[in-house]
Amino acid sequence: MVRKGKICSERQFCGWKLDLKCFVNMSLCIMSLFVVIVRILAEEETAVCEMWGSPEFPLLFKSGDIMIGGAFSMHSQIDASSVTLSDAPDPLICTRVNFREFRFAQTMIFAIEEINKSSSLLPNISVGYKIFDSCGSTLPSTRAAMGLINGQEKTFGKSCSGQSTVHAIIGTSESSSTIVLSQISGIFQMPVISHFSTCACLSNRKEHPSFFRTIPSDYYQSRALAQLVKHFGWTWVGAVRSDNDYGNNGMATFIEAATQEGICVEYSEAIARTASKEQVERVVRVITRGTAKVLVAFLAQSEMDILLEEALRQNLTGLQWVGSESWITAQHLTTMKYSNILYGSIGFAIKKAKIAGFQDPQNHILKEFWEETFGCSFQSSLQGVKQCSGSERLRDIKNPFTDVSELRISNNVYKAVYAVAHAMHSMLKCGEKSEIVKHIQNVNFSLPSGERVYFDEKGDPAATYQLVNWQRNSAGDIVFVVVGSYDASLQNGKEFTMNGLNITWVTESFERPVSVCSESCPPGFRQAMIKGKPICCFSCIACTAGEISNSTNSAECSPCPLEYWSNEDHNKCVPKVIEFLSYEETMGALLAAFSLFGASLTLVVSFVFFWFRHTPLVKASNSELSFLLLLSLNLCFLCALTFIGQPTDWSCMLRHVAFGITFALCISCILTKTITVVIAFTAKRPANTVPQCSVSLQRMGVLGGTFLQVLVCAVWLTLAPPFPYNNTVYATERIVLECSLGSSIGFWVVLGYIGLLAILCLILAFLARKLPDNFNEAKFITFSMLIFSAVWVTFIPAYVSSPGKFTVAVEIFAILASSFGLLFCIFAPKCYILLLKPERNTKNHMMGREKHFH
Repeated sequence: MVRKGKICSERQFCGWKLDLKCFVNMSLCIMSLFVVIVRILAEEETAVCEMWGSPEFPLLFKSGDIMIGGAFSMHSQIDASSVTLSDAPDPLICTRVNFREFRFAQTMIFAIEEINKSSSLLPNISVGYKIFDSCGSTLPSTRAAMGLINGQEKTFGKSCSGQSTVHAIIGTSESSSTIVLSQISGIFQMPVISHFSTCACLSNRKEHPSFFRTIPSDYYQSRALAQLVKHFGWTWVGAVRSDNDYGNNGMATFIEAATQEGICVEYSEAIARTASKEQVERVVRVITRGTAKVLVAFLAQSEMDILLEEALRQNLTGLQWVGSESWITAQHLTTMKYSNILYGSIGFAIKKAKIAGFQDPQNHILKEFWEETFGCSFQSSLQGVKQCSGSERLRDIKNPFTDVSELRISNNVYKAVYAVAHAMHSMLKCGEKSEIVKHIQNVNFSLPSGERVYFDEKGDPAATYQLVNWQRNSAGDIVFVVVGSYDASLQNGKEFTMNGLNITWVTESFERPVSVCSESCPPGFRQAMIKGKPICCFSCIACTAGEISNSTNSAECSPCPLEYWSNEDHNKCVPKVIEFLSYEETMGALLAAFSLFGASLTLVVSFVFFWFRHTPLVKASNSELSFLLLLSLNLCFLCALTFIGQPTDWSCMLRHVAFGITFALCISCILTKTITVVIAFTAKRPANTVPQCSVSLQRMGVLGGTFLQVLVCAVWLTLAPPFPYNNTVYATERIVLECSLGSSIGFWVVLGYIGLLAILCLILAFLARKLPDNFNEAKFITFSMLIFSAVWVTFIPAYVSSPGKFTVAVEIFAILASSFGLLFCIFAPKCYILLLKPERNTKNHMMGREKHFH
């Protein structure tokens, strides 16, 4: 670089007398290039090196054999004038003392003094410190890093010289500032140990090879917050974050984890420390207009302060706040000013610890700190402001500096200092003069409190948190009550646990607030996504018949097993109703009644025939076949009863076999009767009007026709007998218990054989229809066979198409209809003569000669 004809050498750029390679110097030159360009354009005559100095840096200093650097945001606000290209920029002015950060610095000093008094840790070696103010911003943090590494406070010469006297750096509290600090110090393998920077990006060893921290990474906290939100059933939340590395990375991880847990984020807003008033107002309006009742605030303290001021102005209340570790235990937020907004807040915090002896910090106190703490001034010329006497007592003041009851982050500073001390002790013990990073990586020790300190391969500590809830004590003050814990080392959903204590919510009651986009779907309903809205916004649709959901907010309805059906509420599967044709139902009772009526009527006819068995009409009707036919008809009526009732193995076999055999017997009797009539009236000797067929031949005809059916049924029962069957196809909501045919071929052969006998009988009876009128039984047989055939021809399509138990009803109807048809067509005319026209029951009338005697 050239300035006024003088060239800075490679080894002397910005005064760093370090034996570095060329690319290291080039890196430093690139970082300084922007500042140089600005100064050239402004015709500034100040050396580049002077940019890194500042009159007030370092704030706290003590020399020692080993130097530990510190960078804390002891001021939280920067007052900077506008920058122009014509004037030199004014120096940055840090204002607004941050008591909490000042306590961190005092904790570092306390730990160093404690180490200096130790006889076992770094004996006979003094430890000093150099603490800079990072002002909570990246630019002052860069200046602090250069001051720590360069070892230079302020040089007015044309060249700056000096060597790094700091062996390690503690800080900073902000992730963005720490990233800058780590990147600069990482070039020289200068270890940085942060006590409060939680950005997961800092765990990247490629970008931050010498970075360590004593606070867990937000990789774990973000996931813990997602589990917390899910645990309380909040599926619809709002989110606000700091617009920096801490907030953006942490919130991105939270949203990713929340999505995996089924949680929807209604809005995600960002607030920068330098945001304008209009921007902050817009963010608060978004929060106010949102429907989410839970707000996840991943904010640093400074952004939290900005948000709360605007929230007070717009009267933002009624939200359940879920906080990150940055502000959830910030004591200054527990004042009455913010209590209406933040009461009942819940979030994860670093474990609280006690540092023995750290009760009344006594050290060099800055004039500015003293004046702001006591509201006085050391300048007597200021009117309206009391003068500081110097005798004020810090014990009488309650602020984040003097309050040591909540030593959480301060304990992280304490651990960081001891980690450096143990690493230096190990390095010196081994006689080494370098590789401090390796020794910090390998530290593993216990504090006096018993807490173990170590780092994993990424430089992170063990991720453990306490779940704290803002509650009021008996005095009405806000206190942080530990209500749970989170340990990332545990697995399988055991990381997050509650300790059983009551939680106070924003409503100042123990009733948990509800924050959902849509009301929960009760059991018996399923969620249906609404087009254009997040998955947490849904409508509830009742499960269809045969499906259930037995839990709240079911995504799908589950079908019931095959033999079960959903109840009326669709939240439980119950056994399906088993349906069969029973005697209890109307149709079954009616069919049974008709069956018994037919059987009784057949018995009455049998009794009438038996009573008139010696009369010519009965004798002419072949009384033996008539009685056998009446018996078969009676069995046909009764076999219908086997089709009613719950099917069993025996009833299924009995009903079809009884049907086939009884009807075969019945039709065989009619066929034999028909053959007898035809033979009798077609004989060559007309004088022999009485049938001369042998009785034995008639019996053989009946038995032969029936035997073939018995043989078919025997084969059927042997090879594939009928059996009870649960039909779930016909009706999905119930089981139709029916008899499976076993073999359809067997059934249709039985039915076909009966049909064959009926057709033969019909043909013969039709041929004999013109026999003498008075004794012409053939025409009644013809008519009965026509009815029989019509019934069973109609039965076939009705049987095939009828569903469920109606199939059985159709079969019973066909049996009864055909049986009544045979009974009435064959026996009704004869009973009419026997009972009402006895004068026709004579031999002459039967032979057709009665008209010749008149």
